[in-house]
Amino acid sequence: MSAASVPAVPDSTARATLMAALLGFFVITLDAVVVNVALPTLGHELDAGITGLQWVVDGYTLAFAALLLSAGALTDRLGARRAFGGGVVVFGLASLACGAAPDLATLISARFAQGVGAAVMMPSSMALVRQAYSDPVKQVHAIALWAMGGAVAATAGPVIGGVLVAFDWRWIFLVNLPVGLLTLACLSRARPSPKRFAPFDGWGQLTAMVAMGALIYGAIDVGRHDTHGALALAALAIAAVAFALFVMLQRRAAHPMVPPAVLQSRNARVSMVVGFTFMVGYFGLPFVMSLYFQQERGLSAAATGVAFLPMMLIGLVLTPFTSRLVQRFTAKRLITSGLLCMAFGLVAIAVLPATAPVWWLSAMMVLVGLAGPLIAPPVTAILLSSVPHALTGTASGVFNTSRQVGGALAVAVFGALLAQSPGFMAGLRTSLVVAAAVALITAAISLRLQPPTAQHGRV
Repeated sequence: MSAASVPAVPDSTARATLMAALLGFFVITLDAVVVNVALPTLGHELDAGITGLQWVVDGYTLAFAALLLSAGALTDRLGARRAFGGGVVVFGLASLACGAAPDLATLISARFAQGVGAAVMMPSSMALVRQAYSDPVKQVHAIALWAMGGAVAATAGPVIGGVLVAFDWRWIFLVNLPVGLLTLACLSRARPSPKRFAPFDGWGQLTAMVAMGALIYGAIDVGRHDTHGALALAALAIAAVAFALFVMLQRRAAHPMVPPAVLQSRNARVSMVVGFTFMVGYFGLPFVMSLYFQQERGLSAAATGVAFLPMMLIGLVLTPFTSRLVQRFTAKRLITSGLLCMAFGLVAIAVLPATAPVWWLSAMMVLVGLAGPLIAPPVTAILLSSVPHALTGTASGVFNTSRQVGGALAVAVFGALLAQSPGFMAGLRTSLVVAAAVALITAAISLRLQPPTAQHGRV
């Protein structure tokens, strides 16, 4: 059946489908950020040290990243509606397990399961939006609304987490249950999705999972005092071998997860680097500052959420204007400026005295938050304009995977620095300086981005 002969989706059905996809994107984004303000409470109630808290954050992010590469193929095989519904059910049951967790090990295991559900929900939610709106203009508008679900979750996450922790930390997970039920109710009104055979790169998925898991495990284990670094070195060696095998398999596989054409252009390679390293500061800062505000400054979880609000709010306010800024200043200038803003903000926070007013710290974190709208939308646009049209979905999946791994690695490394430093403030400042150095190096790399017309032959 041709595209022209496909019957239009009724407006009410399209709106219900969009609402389901938006709510799904909201909760998977929320669970990536809401847990940060609860970490000190979790540490106290579950007798968890820095290493355990790192796994509470990274268990979710790691499973999300590792399975995201294959989730698109699963969506095609099952159909977007069925895949999304299955992901919501897994995510909801895992959230219930998180909220009922009697100990740290159970919580971490449930967080991994949450990441599995999120990995399936992410690409299938986008596919649902495209399925509901065939008109290009309406589709662009619907995708913008879908993206706002994630932006609102990222902005409100710390405040929502702070309020819920004031009642009981378990509510930061249990709140997903009514949202999940509402999502499924909206999804029930969506049309059945078409299915198509999509090749699955099993060996590629396996080596990618081993490489990511061993890398994060090794980085976290460095912070432990009872292993003397032996396990960390072994894990990092396994990660290196698994990554080498992954690269080799991608070059030889008939249907690779990461086709060579995705990384053929310079813009695509630089965009991947920017996506990965940008998350080091953007995801790592909330992890260390949540612990600082509550453990060192005595703030409540709710007050900590409020301290993060200006940083998150700047992204929500400016993101709708990013396209206009790109037209006026170019995407490369915005990306480089965003990375420099991030580096300056991280250094400013690091050099402030330990007794600095909280509002000073909150103001400096705005510079890091400003990097979000200046970097994320333009670099995504550059990436997608630098790969063949047929590979835009694959490129988006690889890009989002690199972002998730960057965030997970930041939590692993910063947690290790906190654990190994002679004092919390020393570890905090070292973490922020490392993140600033990464941002500065990436700003220099971003100067190699070329105008889209220079990549015309590869688009």
